[in-house]
Amino acid sequence: MQAEDIQPSRAPVLQPAPPTKTFFGLAQDAGRQGFSRPAFNDDYVAWLPEDPYGQETAPNARAWRVYVEEAAAFDENLVGQSRDGLDVMLVFAGLFSAVVTSFLVQVSQNLQADFSEMSALLLHDLLVVQLAMVDGSTTVNVTTPSINPAQKFEPDVIDVWINGLWVVSLTTSLVVALAAVLVKQWLHRYTTFRSGTPGLRSHVRQFRFMGLEKWRVLIIIGMLPIIMHISLLLFFTGLALFYVPL
Repeated sequence: MQAEDIQPSRAPVLQPAPPTKTFFGLAQDAGRQGFSRPAFNDDYVAWLPEDPYGQETAPNARAWRVYVEEAAAFDENLVGQSRDGLDVMLVFAGLFSAVVTSFLVQVSQNLQADFSEMSALLLHDLLVVQLAMVDGSTTVNVTTPSINPAQKFEPDVIDVWINGLWVVSLTTSLVVALAAVLVKQWLHRYTTFRSGTPGLRSHVRQFRFMGLEKWRVLIIIGMLPIIMHISLLLFFTGLALFYVPL
């Protein structure tokens, strides 16, 4: 045997294992007993074993396994889209609430008497009286004080409207944020992995889905952007009134 015929041995190349497909952090194959689904094959009769006679509704029957497979795909699409919208809505509602609060802190001071301004006006009137006495003129010709501390303070109508609009706007945005948090918790509970036989998992999932429809969770999710738009409209209306006197 010639030297050039001797080929060096090569170590076998290890191929990385394909990543396991997960559903909300859990492997989709978890909980399946003794069967595996071929990729891109919806023919359940071909890849699921046939049930024995009289066991068509048993806890491990093929009907429950089909229900679990179809429900998992449906829930993944439904909850995934809802969660994305809730995340965006929660962040926007939090930032918007902070902006409205900063404006509201400033304008809420107009609803009560400004004692610093009142003190400055009274000092000015007192100075006018003293100057008149120094000049030798009578105090009869001196104008009366421009303000009366004993008089009840009445805020301006525009200030009342601005504060009312912004308080309602802040309240609605906080309601949206609270509702988004509650719905996210509900969806997390809805997609919690259900252990047990396929029959038990099917019944638990159906019970949770009926609760989702009973409490109109999807309608609540769809109403959150509308409420947020109303909150924005109220804020911009108050902002326009705020800049009118300026």
